[in-house]
Amino acid sequence: MTITLITGANKGIGFETAKQLLELGHVVYIGARDVERGEKAAAALGARFVRLDVTDDASVSSALATIDSAEGRLDVLVHNAGVLEYGVTDGPTALRVFNTNAVGIVRVTEAALPLLRRSSNPNVVTVSSSAGSFWAVNNPDRPEFHLTTALYSASKSAATMLTVQYAKSQPGIKFNALEPGFTATDMTAAFGGGRSPEESARTVVRLATLDEDGPTGTFQDETGELRW
Repeated sequence: MTITLITGANKGIGFETAKQLLELGHVVYIGARDVERGEKAAAALGARFVRLDVTDDASVSSALATIDSAEGRLDVLVHNAGVLEYGVTDGPTALRVFNTNAVGIVRVTEAALPLLRRSSNPNVVTVSSSAGSFWAVNNPDRPEFHLTTALYSASKSAATMLTVQYAKSQPGIKFNALEPGFTATDMTAAFGGGRSPEESARTVVRLATLDEDGPTGTFQDETGELRW
């Protein structure tokens, strides 16, 4: 059995990732801040639920302790929880965005490392964004060129960099980040359009199911490795 934890998995890309990994035989823990929504999503999929708020140290520690007690290890960690802020750029908003999109990755990764080290094939996947890619936001041929989401973009640059640095410092664990593609979710509803969460989740699943000799420290989309 492959034991998997997905943060922010009660809807959107996280939910679809959980669904696809369950179909592959994973034991999936859905992490969500809201107990009612998280339990409802887990019940709909046949997954397990742990309350997990990536902005709260005690919540993160409790969630990983629950998995440790039940499973004794963690094979796959998917950092999917995230927030998007646009139109507001001030200190409190910046702290909230970075706390979720970047610092949350540190909290959950650090709590999960002891469990990941017990896995024979540990994989960590960060759902990042090309909105945080210097290459993409400076390329007129890319849609990210036209985005003015300063805080989201900066926090996703941090998320990708954290992933690469963890890959360097934890050579026994694969760490990869991804651009899932513009996806129709609650978070992106104001922009309109986007592809289905099911389609975007396929890249997450591909990286979550890498073999032992798979790549680490990369930033990818469905076509392969990206510049950033």
